[in-house]
Amino acid sequence: MSIAFLGIQFGWSLQMSNMSSIYQILGADESDIPILWLGAPLTGLFVQPIIGFMSDRINPKYGRRKPFILGGTLTAVPVLALMPFARTI
Repeated sequence: MSIAFLGIQFGWSLQMSNMSSIYQILGADESDIPILWLGAPLTGLFVQPIIGFMSDRINPKYGRRKPFILGGTLTAVPVLALMPFARTI
């Protein structure tokens, strides 16, 4: 499992090292890039506690976390699949 994560981290590090240039190719100004970099951490800062709070208060037969994992996956897959077709940031 650790070896697999090592490969995944290599892929992420290659992408992240080029992300600022990718943003610029997609049309972002240099002043927009810091805001774009902060998007994911700020989203996690607010969304994760809310989802955690909600999942602690439900008790479905499949478990507390599985409905949220399934819902997040069903939302993320089509959104990430459509992102390459975005014309602008």
